[in-house]
Amino acid sequence: MKLTALLVSLLLVQSQAFEFVIDGEWEGEMSEDHLPESGRHRRSILAREEEEDFETIQGYDITVKSYKVESRITSRYSQTTVRSSVVNSGNGPQSIGFNVQIPKRAFISNFTMNVNGITFIGSVKEKTVARRLYAQARARGKAAGIVRTNSQEMETFKTEVHVPAGSKVDFELHYQEMMQRRQGIYTHTLHLQPGRLVPLLQVDVYIYEPKGIKFVQTPNTLGEQFAGLTKIVRTDSKAHVVFHPSLLQQRKCANCTESAVDGVFTIQYDVERESNGGELQVSDGHFLHFFAPSNLSPLSKNIVFVIDVSGSMWGLKMKQTVEAMKAILDGLTMEDFFSIIDFNHNVRCWKDELVTGASINVGEAKEYIQNIKPNGGTNINEALLKAVQMLLKAQSQGMIEPRSISMIILVSDGDPTVGEIKLSAIQKNVKQLMHKEFSLYSLGIGFDVDFDFLERIAMENRGMAQRIYADSEASTQMKQFYSQISSPLLRTISVHFTGDTVANITQNQFDKFFDGTELVVAGKLKDMASNMLHAYTTASTATMDLKIETEADLQELDDLLSQQQHSFAGFARQMWAYITVNQLLSSVRRSMARTIGKKRKITQQILMLAVEHQFVTPLTALLVESSDTDGPERLLADSPKDPKQGCCPGAGPSTSKITFVNSKPSIPSWVTPVTPSPSEAKTIHVVENDPHFIVHLPKSGMDVCFNVDSKPGHVLSLVSDPDAGIVVNGQLVGSKKMKNDKLNTYFGTISVYSRAAGVKVVVSTNSISLMEGRNNHSFSWGGTAELSLHRVKVAIEKEQKVTVVIDKISVMVMLHRVWKKHPINVDFLGIYMPSDNQYSAQVHGLIGQFAIEPEVKVFDVREGTEPEKKAATMEVKGNKLTVTRGWQKDYRQDRKYGSDVYCWFVHNSGKGFIDGHYTSYIVSELDSFLPPL
Repeated sequence: MKLTALLVSLLLVQSQAFEFVIDGEWEGEMSEDHLPESGRHRRSILAREEEEDFETIQGYDITVKSYKVESRITSRYSQTTVRSSVVNSGNGPQSIGFNVQIPKRAFISNFTMNVNGITFIGSVKEKTVARRLYAQARARGKAAGIVRTNSQEMETFKTEVHVPAGSKVDFELHYQEMMQRRQGIYTHTLHLQPGRLVPLLQVDVYIYEPKGIKFVQTPNTLGEQFAGLTKIVRTDSKAHVVFHPSLLQQRKCANCTESAVDGVFTIQYDVERESNGGELQVSDGHFLHFFAPSNLSPLSKNIVFVIDVSGSMWGLKMKQTVEAMKAILDGLTMEDFFSIIDFNHNVRCWKDELVTGASINVGEAKEYIQNIKPNGGTNINEALLKAVQMLLKAQSQGMIEPRSISMIILVSDGDPTVGEIKLSAIQKNVKQLMHKEFSLYSLGIGFDVDFDFLERIAMENRGMAQRIYADSEASTQMKQFYSQISSPLLRTISVHFTGDTVANITQNQFDKFFDGTELVVAGKLKDMASNMLHAYTTASTATMDLKIETEADLQELDDLLSQQQHSFAGFARQMWAYITVNQLLSSVRRSMARTIGKKRKITQQILMLAVEHQFVTPLTALLVESSDTDGPERLLADSPKDPKQGCCPGAGPSTSKITFVNSKPSIPSWVTPVTPSPSEAKTIHVVENDPHFIVHLPKSGMDVCFNVDSKPGHVLSLVSDPDAGIVVNGQLVGSKKMKNDKLNTYFGTISVYSRAAGVKVVVSTNSISLMEGRNNHSFSWGGTAELSLHRVKVAIEKEQKVTVVIDKISVMVMLHRVWKKHPINVDFLGIYMPSDNQYSAQVHGLIGQFAIEPEVKVFDVREGTEPEKKAATMEVKGNKLTVTRGWQKDYRQDRKYGSDVYCWFVHNSGKGFIDGHYTSYIVSELDSFLPPL
């Protein structure tokens, strides 16, 4: 399950009551049946920069009175509450942000807020109900945006509320999750990043394990400054972990005003186990069966390592993969069998069949991978099929021991580019050939790997996937992943219960069990005559078959829980629902529901459970509302279509009210054409890249292109219409360094100014600002929002584009992100304007001058210096110019590669085609009109 991380931007005008919705979402957009569409899902791309400069409390001139985190863990199930009390101590209204990083596997269960004594309480509702309320709220002129961000192991909930001076705001967020056992340890992580000194900063973690706690430890992951400050008080079955640094202890240095509390607070523990029979617990009409045997001889393994050695693996990725593989190979035993397949556009086998893990074979394998030189494309389909065939051949030849575990471990960093490249076809091919006793594990390296695909193909074939972050610790991450699956102890595990005693059981059959992990089965109790519940577990070890009985008293645990002050009441009921919902979501992601009817049935099950147990899931939303004697006023938040990543929309001073439009704004169809059409692509003016201008001339039926080679910091006049009072200007930003003795420039900021409305919209690669006099309403690219301010309408599509409409004039600005650590490139903006924007006769500017179309003739078409680029003579504005046939890019439909727009290219920065010299279009400010040329 991928929990949606959340961002809600809340606008408060003075102390009005409001409601809003917190919305869960799939990795990709939901179909009309609320389920992921088949075929290729949206790519899950991750960026590292989102973890930088993260602060739980954001704002200027604010006082954070307290920041408290409390977790109650009962029988491996945790409920965490994050509370903060904040005061706007500034002289005027401002936005206060409340941001919490939570584990990816957690479900948000509630969010409440108290603003100046008005309390807003949350409840989970079906998404369609919440969105209907959202639509009603929009019709009343109130709404907000919601997005998600991704990090390595966390999701981010972000809230921003705009309040008057002196306001007090209390935030409270609740989320729940089941502890996962890895390598014999349960790990509970809490992100502590208050961003400032806090008079009362405290973390309390209460652990209650009925059968006893084996150990509790708190690795010092916050830094040496906090060594020894964590206190642990424990008994046999209970533990209380406290972290309560004073103001002095929080300081980075004795005289510093900055907080050193910035990182992850970690608690690790394990439980006592009486035997290998497992632990059966009964509480609140539900049961939980924990099974984590140890001290068993490991099963032998048959492993085919499939390693991507395409060109994109060159350098650090390959070096770290080789380092990890050497350590993994050293861990093989004489009872294990293995081979290695490496692939780029071709597929090579180190050995055509499996060999033993003898030291001589391991040594040869290590030498083989050491000499791999990455190059070429990526043929994942053929490589995986070859790996399955190798295992099938070994099985048919009797090489595979019947009680062993057979697996394929795929290591890749990219999409298929050679052979079969359709992801759904690759999934189908592998699944058809894969034997039911084989498993596939996927390791996705890097930030732009299609992890969704790797995860789906692994889950469909009884395995799992993990993203490996391409940094200095990548090798360690790969080794840690392998350590989780390197020691299989059992196979064909099944858990059953006597008679007709239980119902609604979660998954109770498992094909394998690895040392240091845990299997959990949950369900509901039926009416029983007996006061004991009996469970039977069967499994196969390396040498024998097991059948183990476990029993539990129906009342004993509830009696114990009633005596515990800090246990999580109702944990068994919530844990059963948590497991069930996750398994239902997982079954959909694995495409196990083959019919529409079955998909709808699963959808209804998820909805029913999520609403009943108050989980924010892809099908539900959290409505937060106030009680008001005159009826609550609503401000609702909903999710955008692209859940890639995001930040926080802000709101400006309350003296200038921004309202979200009460219906979908009249965004022109040209902004996002429905179907690709060359003619449609030529109805607009485009400025893209460094910067390339495409001017569409409707009467002549042609497009003309030119570049402008100016300097970073220069502001260029694109449209200047003094009669209409409209200005569109762009400021250039330079690349990080020169390439081929040239410093490329791009538009880093675009300004659209309406003198009549008194509004300026400034779009940069970092934010979108609406300025009205002294009022500045700032939004980030992380939120999807629709805004109306006087005659100006603005539509922000998260991390993609901003459309500004002023009367009959529209401008679209497209965001282009590049890898933050790219040695040369920088983020930049593209500008799109329709050629039929209605300006006055006085309009000018690099683009505006062509609103009055000049007469253009192109003749004497001839061979150019390059075969594919014809040369010609252009007659325009009394000038005869030599032009070249070429093409530029329109990125409205394909943001990655763009669509080609063929045009006649005018050299020398458009000289002869534009009026005067391009330097005449340099103005002083972003809202400056162009002086007469």
